[in-house]
Amino acid sequence: MKASVTPLARRAAHALLRAGGVAAGVVVIAFLLVRLIPGDAATALLGSRATPTAVAQLRERLGLNESLPAQFWHFLTRLVTHGDTGASLVNGVPTRELILARLEPTLWLVAFATVFAVALSVPLALWAATHRDGLADHVVRILTTAGIAMPAFWTGLLLILLFSVRLGWFPVGGVRDGYPTSIVLPALTAAVAIVPVLVRSLRAELVEVLRADFVATLRAAGLPERRILARHVLRNAALPALVLVGTNISYLLGGALIVEKVFALPGLGDLMFDAIGSRDLPVIQGVVIYTALAVVLVTLVTDHLATVLDPRLRRAA
Repeated sequence: MKASVTPLARRAAHALLRAGGVAAGVVVIAFLLVRLIPGDAATALLGSRATPTAVAQLRERLGLNESLPAQFWHFLTRLVTHGDTGASLVNGVPTRELILARLEPTLWLVAFATVFAVALSVPLALWAATHRDGLADHVVRILTTAGIAMPAFWTGLLLILLFSVRLGWFPVGGVRDGYPTSIVLPALTAAVAIVPVLVRSLRAELVEVLRADFVATLRAAGLPERRILARHVLRNAALPALVLVGTNISYLLGGALIVEKVFALPGLGDLMFDAIGSRDLPVIQGVVIYTALAVVLVTLVTDHLATVLDPRLRRAA
């Protein structure tokens, strides 16, 4: 007897296929994009005063004289067999080791930023949704619009001036006295970048839930408004909030790489910018691919959790 495939398993298989296609596209794009960066890696490593002979010899040793398909084949083979994109052109260390050595600050930053983003977004969205088209709703809309317009580096500088220079509550940059105190301002800066998107989307979801018939029934039954919001409205909007956070992890990671440079954190962002400055192609490729695969993985896990928790998605699979 042939076993039937459940809708959940079929949806998971489709999600894995999509994730695999995205991952393959990321690998190809990362390989091609770094080769569009102006300048020559050999010249950047040896300096502008290097002789043409020395530059040619280094290009030959690094395999930069090979055809593009040959370079891609070596790159892909190394990625599959060793889990990295080759040795750094600057210090000869495998990119995997460099990335793992810089991973901890970035993980702390993303984790704190996610917590801050949720902690800021949920109250603002709930406040706006419960006062729809009122003064509070307009204030939240203005704040989110201003938040979208503010670049991450500008937000970071403002927070440094207020909380570090003037109040002295947090260090200006770097990692001092452990991660909690050093990560607060960078994480808050990264969170502010995605809070406007989360607030707008979550507000729309909350407005739809507040319009539902069961909310009117609960109010007619005399339940306190705070209890209705906490136990019923927020619970029904929790799943869309989870999906929104998972979807915006990519923006959070991209913002975190920039924020690390502003606050001098020794994470993947600092490694990435240093590699760009020295034309260290394997390191650039490694950071791009690993961060992109992390985004794909988080999106895949979020989609699967949403399918497991929401019966409607399971039936639609």
